Amino acid sequence: MLTRALLPRLAGRLLGLGACLAAGSLAAGPAGAVTAPMLVVDVDSGKVIYSQGATDPWYPASITKLMTTYVALDMVRQGRASMDQLLTISEVAAAEPPSKMGFKPGTQLTLDNALKIIMVKSANDVAWAIGENLGGSIDGFAALMNETAQRLGMRDSHWYNPNGLPDARQWTSARDMAVLGRALLRDFPENRDLFSISAIQFGRAVMPNHNGLLGRYAGVDGMKTGFICSGGFNVVASANRNGRRILTVVMGQASARERDLKAADLFDYGFGQSGFSFGGQTLNDLPTSGIAAPPDMRPYICDKRRPMPADSDSSAVTAGAAAGGNADNANAQLMAAGAPPSSALAFATMNSAALRNRALPPRAPLQPVLVWTGRDPAESAIAANDDAAPAKPAAAKPAARVKVAKPVPPKPAPSRSIAATGATVPQPKLLARHKGATPATASAFASTGPATAVIAEPKGHKATATPAAKPAAKTAKPAAKPAQKAEARPVTKPAVKSARKKDE
Repeated sequence: MLTRALLPRLAGRLLGLGACLAAGSLAAGPAGAVTAPMLVVDVDSGKVIYSQGATDPWYPASITKLMTTYVALDMVRQGRASMDQLLTISEVAAAEPPSKMGFKPGTQLTLDNALKIIMVKSANDVAWAIGENLGGSIDGFAALMNETAQRLGMRDSHWYNPNGLPDARQWTSARDMAVLGRALLRDFPENRDLFSISAIQFGRAVMPNHNGLLGRYAGVDGMKTGFICSGGFNVVASANRNGRRILTVVMGQASARERDLKAADLFDYGFGQSGFSFGGQTLNDLPTSGIAAPPDMRPYICDKRRPMPADSDSSAVTAGAAAGGNADNANAQLMAAGAPPSSALAFATMNSAALRNRALPPRAPLQPVLVWTGRDPAESAIAANDDAAPAKPAAAKPAARVKVAKPVPPKPAPSRSIAATGATVPQPKLLARHKGATPATASAFASTGPATAVIAEPKGHKATATPAAKPAAKTAKPAAKPAQKAEARPVTKPAVKSARKKDE
């Protein structure tokens, strides 16, 4: 049902759209009538090519990490920090929810590696560590974020944490994120590669960038994606074509796939416009929004009846397929009407039902950039060996028991004794080596299947050692009793004692 307050707004947009109407604006429960923010800006001039809800407040999610990165790079430029400065993971940082690297408290890494990790993996634990170490505390770093935002002219933003995890007080706007994106590209040209890394490699684990436009849309060279249930799927992306750079901001989408497709369509539209066709409106000229607070998209983005969406294209496609038409209908209620007469923009503002059969081309091969803990890879390897040291003594004991068990004559005793002791020898070394080379969340490298099957008989060894001695005493019975005492005892008892000593 349309409310009376919304009728004039919708009628005005319908008159401007004509036959190019692409989506509807409806009253949709708690979120109300929501216009998903979209913005296309020429980076060099700051001229607005297209805008929709550009100054409306919105929950930023992990695009917050662009603000965190600007503050960190600005501190390096001022000499208050350095790229090789070591940051320490605190217990609070280690406890931050995913996406994360899973570093243990006390782990150290350079600021340079930390920035690469938050730009690619979007690790919340590492972003929190940046805030704690550079700001003295999260509150201190948030103050730096807000001061920097005001200096850059980000008039709609309020920052309270460095990683973008849900906080009802923390919001921004598409306009402010465009201002920030331009500032990063303008003020730190030597660090532009930071936003275009296709993947990072930590140990043996390769982690691709969450930005589904990298390697899939010609010319895209950054910047950052974000997702939380309350804000939907967001992206700030830059692309360079024939020497012209454009920045696109898309927020509040229902899936990563839909976000990427709409951003690509907006790039198509932007590069199709000449410098004289989009007027003289700049980011500073955009009118202030009349909306007081961001809408809560949780009921529509994270419906409990569907799988939890993820900030990556493949996961979002799976979630969308499981949702079926319900997701399309819900998103159609959230998307606003307002596409100018352009085929690219018509696609960009369509609902998910219209985008169902569209897809970006396959991703180009990844080119992972190595990251590590400590000051350099060598120090990281030493730390990995130190972590493995406690496992070495445990590996030596089974080897000694194997040597003792082999000479025992009865057949059942040697095989079960060896299985209970010797088969676990390689396992501690394997786990120790991988422990320092991969993040805690990458459990694929720590296979414990064979070990559990072998160690499951701790009592069997004692049971087999005792029968090994008793048959020797029974075979001596036909002989004279003095001979039995003289021969049986020296043979049986030392064998039992030696086996018990080795078990202890």
